[in-house]
Amino acid sequence: MPEPRELTRRAFLTAASVGSLTVFSRAQSPQFTFAQYHNQLEDTPLHRRLTEMWATVRKESGGRVDTHVYAYNNKNPGSDPAVLKLLVAGEVHFFTLMGGILANVVPAANIQQVPFAFRSADQAHKTVDGPLGTYLRGEMASKGIVGFQVGAFDNGMRQIAGRTRPVMTPADMVGMKMRVPDGQMFDDMARALGAEPVTVNSSDIYGALQKGTVDAQENPLAYMDFFKHYEVMKYCSMTNHMWSGFNMLANKAAWDRLPADIQASIERNLTRAVRLQREEQQKANAAARTSLASHGLAFNEVDQALFRAKMTGLYANWKKMLGTKAWSLLEAETGKLG
Repeated sequence: MPEPRELTRRAFLTAASVGSLTVFSRAQSPQFTFAQYHNQLEDTPLHRRLTEMWATVRKESGGRVDTHVYAYNNKNPGSDPAVLKLLVAGEVHFFTLMGGILANVVPAANIQQVPFAFRSADQAHKTVDGPLGTYLRGEMASKGIVGFQVGAFDNGMRQIAGRTRPVMTPADMVGMKMRVPDGQMFDDMARALGAEPVTVNSSDIYGALQKGTVDAQENPLAYMDFFKHYEVMKYCSMTNHMWSGFNMLANKAAWDRLPADIQASIERNLTRAVRLQREEQQKANAAARTSLASHGLAFNEVDQALFRAKMTGLYANWKKMLGTKAWSLLEAETGKLG
């Protein structure tokens, strides 16, 4: 057997140096570096699950993917609408966004916000995970956005809360200045109920209520609790008028650059994160009622049928705008609307 070749000290140091540089480079310079935005605070189920998800993807990819999760949209002053533009431009790579705001780029996404369509968050989840979701992903792709089969995190059923008076019937909303997100469906719903819609970004709701720019808002209870809106409101009506969720979206060009194994890892871990977050968010919304009440918010139940009866014209108009395909996919899960 030949004798092993002597390794000089210089050769050893050179080899060790090259090896260590290679390891350092792989650890510190991922192949894909992404930005993930969302509009919630860090101490929320959405942020925790997104952070956990991307940490797992990094591990499974051997460090090839490094994604920074930015809570509260990284304090972008334009909030969700502005970040949506960044996503389309490729400056943000992943974003979670409500359908009614996504509709500013993908009009068909308004179907997720049809008032009084879903009886519960569970029914909404089943609908957006099914054929309607498949249809919407096709519409997103045409705009340079990628959606996911199980990609809608939960926000919850929305309630009406305000500072001036309780809402018992639609008559109580006549003339009320109600904060709504930047979306046509929200505007139309507010007007159908007799209110005056006022578009305010989510980051500015507290200030708008505090200053009297708006009289009321409509949001899930956990959202109001997380952002301490109880400090500037007195009343909350359990209208359950709409479900909202946060659709995971990806810039299509960034997504298409990913190898198949990394795409599969993201999709697999996203499905897990969505299902866990949905459970946690529903618990958070239930607990928020107790928390908000402890801070002095007065709650009341409503006869939802009185409010739904005001939607006849809205349903007729939006069925025409969204098309029979989308509307029939919605009604396949919800039953006939109107």
